[in-house]
Amino acid sequence: MSENEYLNTQTTPASEERRNVSFVIPTLNEQDSLEELHGRIREQCDSAGLNCQIVFVDDGSTDRSWSIIEKLSEEDPGTEAIRFRRNFGKAAALSAGFEACCGEIVITMDADLQDDPDEIPRFLAQLDQGLDVVSGWKRVRHDPWHKVFPSRVFNWLVSTLTGVALHDHNCGFKAYRREIFDEVELYGERHRFVPVLAASRGWEVGEIEVEHHARRFGQSKYGVSRLIKGFLDLLTIYMLTGYSGRPLHLIGAAGMLFFAIGGIGMTYLSAMWVITRLSHSMHDIHLHETAIFYYCITALLLGAQFLLAGLLAELIVSRTHGMNDSYSIAQRVPAEKT
Repeated sequence: MSENEYLNTQTTPASEERRNVSFVIPTLNEQDSLEELHGRIREQCDSAGLNCQIVFVDDGSTDRSWSIIEKLSEEDPGTEAIRFRRNFGKAAALSAGFEACCGEIVITMDADLQDDPDEIPRFLAQLDQGLDVVSGWKRVRHDPWHKVFPSRVFNWLVSTLTGVALHDHNCGFKAYRREIFDEVELYGERHRFVPVLAASRGWEVGEIEVEHHARRFGQSKYGVSRLIKGFLDLLTIYMLTGYSGRPLHLIGAAGMLFFAIGGIGMTYLSAMWVITRLSHSMHDIHLHETAIFYYCITALLLGAQFLLAGLLAELIVSRTHGMNDSYSIAQRVPAEKT
């Protein structure tokens, strides 16, 4: 749907300017909650005077989810349905939904009704106060402990390593300014790191506490594999947000550390060997018979490999410089000529 077609589906008095808000809702086997979720979002938008676009992305559902959202899109001109051929993951579903959005504000929600549509006005109010990304914080979670505890550890790690202090990076209930997705690309499991990626480019990020409801329908789609992928992606995000333009500073620092350890160890062994020789000690040191000698050699080799990897990464960055700008322009005065 084009932007003009989307706006024409909304009945707006000529004297009143209504805000255009798009909702992106990834869906995987949530047949029992979709109609209620759609109705509650519509109710909130109508009461707040919003032009509402709802984009459901069926990420390979095997139940009746697709037939339901297809029916909703036929009955409501402001609702769109996108169906994947198979399950590609939440990041892919969000990316497809963002491409279909027409509103200047994009709100993401889970389809299981654990996110409360009544919170929508509060997200918009935070954006009106100057934020560019508003993330939900489920202070009280109605999930089993084996999901809550690892999630809190993960959130602490993300906040500590990235400097973006959010209590709940995993929360799918978020609001964004549409322009952010012109600069932030989603793939893999990076959807939970959009606030971090946006903050690294200068966008203002904040959070609000939201109500979290117990799951009424279906079952959770996340297991231990999600945590493993999340920790691996955290390392990638740490590299991208802090060292994407200067990889040698990170990789080379590790190389220098290994070089220092190996160098100090070899200096110590060499000094001890010289001392025993000069003192004609009965206990000569045979370096090849000491474990520390091999540890030092290994550390020196690792240091050389890290430095070489850092230099190669710098070469790659220098060759691709300008393909992905490492900055974000908020305003230009005077405006750029067209």
